[in-house]
Amino acid sequence: MATSYTERRPINRGGRKVVARPDERLADLAADEWSVLSVSELLGCGLSAREIQRRSANGRLHRMHHGVYAVGHANPPLEGRLLAAVKACGPYAALSHFSAAVLWEILKAEDRLPEVTVLGQGTRGHAAIRTHRTSVLDPIDLRTHKGIRVTSPARTIVDVAPSLTYPALRRTVRQAQGMHRVSVPQLIETVNRLGPRRGTRNLRRILSTGPAPTRSELEDVVLDLILNGGFEHPDVNKPLVLDSRRVKPDFRWPAQRLVIEADGAAWHDNPVAREDDAERQALLEAHGDRVLRVTWEQAVVRRAETLARIQAAGAPPT
Repeated sequence: MATSYTERRPINRGGRKVVARPDERLADLAADEWSVLSVSELLGCGLSAREIQRRSANGRLHRMHHGVYAVGHANPPLEGRLLAAVKACGPYAALSHFSAAVLWEILKAEDRLPEVTVLGQGTRGHAAIRTHRTSVLDPIDLRTHKGIRVTSPARTIVDVAPSLTYPALRRTVRQAQGMHRVSVPQLIETVNRLGPRRGTRNLRRILSTGPAPTRSELEDVVLDLILNGGFEHPDVNKPLVLDSRRVKPDFRWPAQRLVIEADGAAWHDNPVAREDDAERQALLEAHGDRVLRVTWEQAVVRRAETLARIQAAGAPPT
């Protein structure tokens, strides 16, 4: 997130140094800032306060929050709307909570106000922004993602934990692991460092089961079926290299050479995916693994039958 504009390098035209005009600077900076600029950035581009007012009146700038404008159009993308909220809250602000989770793609976007955490108590409030104030916002808890200052994935998960049900929090943690956003050690460190707070009990319970980086809701359901059925925790999406090909079984018990694949429509209901599934299964079986496939219906509706199949295949009990 830019907080000021550094003047573009002068262009040499016939030996003369030509400084970019305000509109050129404005366009250049807006292109890197999701078309959202603060008043200080507009002034830094060379506009006067009166010129900002004039552009706002004629539709070239669109006010989003106090001191923040969209350049050229009134509907910037989601990232622009989130960045605008952060800029409106000042230099010590960071996108946080559900908005941060959406930016990290570990929760789906909902019709919510942007959420921003602000260090200190002096920042003005904004009607269209949900502001969280804190006296401590450690550098380890901050990142820049897509050009937006945002809380780290680990801090974000701790922040949203009080507002999520246990299953939703578990899905969020597993999604973050599956996307390599966060690791179990990072989450444990963050929980311990921040100390007791609402939601950490459920989070600690989830972390006690170890890494579970599932990539889909079906994988999440199948993993719960396995664990609740009394079987050992399998390896989850752990890569193997077989005949120079990288293969990533959904769930695998190495000692038993047993693999379970979650067959969901989103991943497996097209010819290319089915062909890839068949090749992967043939490769695993050629190297001595047995492959058991579980569909959504089998995992949700026919649970007892599916658990019996898993047991018969040799899955190790806890």
